[in-house]
Amino acid sequence: MTIQTPDWLKDAVFYQIFPDRFAKSERVKREGLKLEPWDTPPNPYGFKGGDLYGVIEKLDYLVDLGVNAIYFNPINASASNHRYHTYDYFKIDPLLGGDEAFRDLLHAAHSRGMHIVPDGVFNHASRGFWQFHHVLENGEGSPYVDWFYFDPERLKRHRPWGAYPDEREQQQLNNGVGSFDAIGYTAWWNLPALPKFNTQTQAVREFIFEVAEYWLRFGADGWRLDVPGEINDDSFWQEFRRRVKAVNPDAYIVGELWLESQRWLKGDQFDAVMNYLVSAALMGWLIGDKMPEFAYRIGGLQRVMRPFSAAEFGDRIEYLLNLYDPEINYAQLNLLDSHDTPRFITTASGDESALRLAYLFLFTFIGAPCIYYGDEVGLDGGPDPECRKSFPWDESRWNQGLHAYMKDLIHLRNAHPALRRGSYKRIFSDNEALAFIRQYMGETYLVVINAGSKERQLHLDLTQTGVSSRAVESLFGLGRATLEGGSLCIEHLPSRQGVVYRLE
Repeated sequence: MTIQTPDWLKDAVFYQIFPDRFAKSERVKREGLKLEPWDTPPNPYGFKGGDLYGVIEKLDYLVDLGVNAIYFNPINASASNHRYHTYDYFKIDPLLGGDEAFRDLLHAAHSRGMHIVPDGVFNHASRGFWQFHHVLENGEGSPYVDWFYFDPERLKRHRPWGAYPDEREQQQLNNGVGSFDAIGYTAWWNLPALPKFNTQTQAVREFIFEVAEYWLRFGADGWRLDVPGEINDDSFWQEFRRRVKAVNPDAYIVGELWLESQRWLKGDQFDAVMNYLVSAALMGWLIGDKMPEFAYRIGGLQRVMRPFSAAEFGDRIEYLLNLYDPEINYAQLNLLDSHDTPRFITTASGDESALRLAYLFLFTFIGAPCIYYGDEVGLDGGPDPECRKSFPWDESRWNQGLHAYMKDLIHLRNAHPALRRGSYKRIFSDNEALAFIRQYMGETYLVVINAGSKERQLHLDLTQTGVSSRAVESLFGLGRATLEGGSLCIEHLPSRQGVVYRLE
């Protein structure tokens, strides 16, 4: 089958926003609401008060940075600050400004040429979800009894019933007893707050498809799918794609899948996945054996994470590119960190050079780069909830050098189509340095990264790459280069830095 993904992804620069923590506006009424001070440490339960009107007021900041697409963590009505506990799929959370705020956001973003992709939480709902609550009230008499996986004995009230575990039930959960046996229904990761949908029930499938269609018609530009691998049913996702693409053929469907994902990326389900495998490879190369133990505990990445030399990293990247059709690779959501991971800068123990080089690679590589809000100003944070700090809008608290670096890097990508749409070819790698070229429409760009602790001199034989060049222009970074015959000579490439050249 011919694989097609939205063409706009090839030019996209994403920015991930955790809505409660990015920005807040006076347009949302907060009288009578107890909110935490903006700069207090994040915790699993408190709300800081970020909202969608606040995002609207910061869109010009994002445009100036060079961003043209936003991925939002969930924005539907929910009783959690992360909003993965959805109780109304057809309403935007009133704490975020409600439906009107989302409508205004879409208009403001689209008028700036930006795309908006919200999070779709379709594997599980919440204890407050109407159909689940209906069963709790009525047991086996509820018309919605097949929407979830319930213990028949509890449905008949032969055993205690409820969605909030008592002390004994909680101890069972803590000891590894599954939620079905401990509390009477299947919950995602045995978390009582997250009852798992029974997507074998046709009414549930239709409900989810209608939600997806509704918000696309409202104006959203696609869906980021939360834990889609938990819905272990190709036919479900194939129908989801058909329904989504029928509303908007250019809608982006990107799944949260952490490991190899060939099953879902054949052109009949998702356009892409969150490319955590590239994230893990970059950590292995640029942080190496200094990675803290917590970096290995996330998303199953311990299976693939290890220190890499530059040559091993180059091999790994080529392996990952060969997993999928080229069209898929150009649509991949390439990230360093997210709401589910420690901040990259924290994983790197504050080594800013590792963060800079990692973003240099992402912004000169195939796929859509994504910045987790605040990375560009040096926001740090360990594992959840520490990685969900509020954005520091006081610019005196920003890492101004990093912000300028990120802005220059994004504008470099936006200015040169070859860095977005070009082919990728590694031409050199050793223990410390990597060089690759991007080619498109007769233009050639060379990216060289020195991850070592010492200055390097490199002689790159271009004749073996099929590249002929009469002149070289430095576009980004330090490292004077000259052409000698068929070789490009870089005299002084500083340690822990990279450079981008245009070959003419």
